[in-house]
Amino acid sequence: MQKKLLSRASLAILAPLALAQANAFAAQSESKQACPGGDAGITLPPGFCATIFADGLGHVRHIAVSADGTVYANTWSGRYYAGAKTPAGGFLVALQDKNGDGKADVVERFGETHATGGSGGTGVALYDVGLYAEESDKVVRYPLARGEVVPSGKAETVIFGMPLTGDHPMHPFAIDAQGNLYLDSASATDSCQAQNRMPESPGLKPCKELETRAGVWRYDAKKRGQKFSPAERFATGIRNAEGIAIDGDRIFATQHGRDQLSENWPKLYTPRQGADLPAEELLELRQGADYGWPECYYDDAQRKLALAPEYGGDGGREIGVCADKQGPIAAFPAHWAPNALLIYRGGQFPTAYRGGFFIAFHGSWNRAPFPQGGYNVVFQPVKDGRPTGDFIVFADGFASAVKRPGSAAHRPTGLAEGPDGALYVSDDVRGRIWRVTYHGDVAQALEAAPAPREPVQPSQEAGPPEGVNPQAGLEGKRLPTPPEATEAQVALGERIFNGHAADGTCGGCHGENGAGAPLGPNLTRGKWLWGDGSLAAIRKTIVDGVAQPKEYRSPMPPKGGAPLTDSDVAAVSAYVWAISREKEK
Repeated sequence: MQKKLLSRASLAILAPLALAQANAFAAQSESKQACPGGDAGITLPPGFCATIFADGLGHVRHIAVSADGTVYANTWSGRYYAGAKTPAGGFLVALQDKNGDGKADVVERFGETHATGGSGGTGVALYDVGLYAEESDKVVRYPLARGEVVPSGKAETVIFGMPLTGDHPMHPFAIDAQGNLYLDSASATDSCQAQNRMPESPGLKPCKELETRAGVWRYDAKKRGQKFSPAERFATGIRNAEGIAIDGDRIFATQHGRDQLSENWPKLYTPRQGADLPAEELLELRQGADYGWPECYYDDAQRKLALAPEYGGDGGREIGVCADKQGPIAAFPAHWAPNALLIYRGGQFPTAYRGGFFIAFHGSWNRAPFPQGGYNVVFQPVKDGRPTGDFIVFADGFASAVKRPGSAAHRPTGLAEGPDGALYVSDDVRGRIWRVTYHGDVAQALEAAPAPREPVQPSQEAGPPEGVNPQAGLEGKRLPTPPEATEAQVALGERIFNGHAADGTCGGCHGENGAGAPLGPNLTRGKWLWGDGSLAAIRKTIVDGVAQPKEYRSPMPPKGGAPLTDSDVAAVSAYVWAISREKEK
């Protein structure tokens, strides 16, 4: 698998040598002339250009574009974003570009607000002269009168009672021409263990959450007051189908593969395997089909579904019940997190793009201690209605300098196509929306975006041959040292925490240098939920793990799932103690 992923990366990420560099420079010069908005901060293939259509909208999730070019965005708050603020007003946003400069000059918010008890959502779609949106545990419809940008009528409840507990409380959806509404109800857990995300915890048999989770449900968009229930389940065994797209009578969805193979099953999977498995998936949905979760995961190197360790798997050889499950029609690198799916039908882009799939990858957290991946938009070519060949990275550079969840400047989350064939991409970190257009020859073949100009992120193998002095670099940023520890321990703990030694995984959930991320709290604030903040209490929490978080959605396995020795734990504990008291110093 490693060889295969490197081959893909060479097509999609690595900048070619002299000739291609010259071509990219020429294309960027052309794009700057064609783009009145200047540099939008992302890289695209030659001939394409991007403008920042809107910014600072909150946590923008999915987006939709009407026939007159109005862009509608659904934004979200709540525990998924660890209490981060959302702009005042409604969670739904209507945006228009009146003067044609590629930027929204009309921005109006509507719908539920914090004051009315709302928290927004992910899903949004236009159908039957109405705007459909996910709002908390409901899908609602706002009637749109002719010429209205912001609906004046009250929301009508289409579906209610959707589950909001567990790891994945989002409900994206898509509506076909007949009014069938296909709704994602993602899994409540990572792999249906008796103890979620805990080492060697077995899978539950039966996995009761499959009755209302980990699948796609079908409802009638024209009806009102439909209660969510097991009866409307369309397909099952899909851990998290955030991207759903419809092509005639064919329904497609992306699947987020499960996490923590190495952290929870270190006897069966190496850290490298944990970073590279399982593949993310593109599925073609069929009524009544089972796509394998939680018993199975997709191994892209072996091109097969493998039995999960929670259900008797042996590290990838055993197939078992997975022989009867449905596999993907295309696969992508592990943990990239496919959050949106779009079938391109426009006539503006080169003909090679028509009918193909755009996928927005939110970006990984579970590849530590190796570099994180994703944070991009890829294009999967299609021939005769079926995916063919390798994908290309179509747009990159969203994360800016660092591809890590707590440090990324932007994370692609939603995709939509405008009536003129422009592509819109949304971001749920700073609420940005890009508008991508094409200004070249429509006969141009597919070509990957140039690699963004960003530093190479270190991995555990990267380091000077003479080794690393644990005291080096402390002079300008000397951290406090616990009375029971040493400066050398604090320095080593920093390297382990950020994944540069001992296969440390802490930064994957808590963000680089403990600054916080959607999966784990900011450790620099000195707020303690599981002890008094002493070195001994911190050490105990690391060793024991956190099976039932009090404020965050994801448990922490003992030692973060990493193979830490007692001395490694002592070093990480000293580092966490130090960063929690740095502001006091």
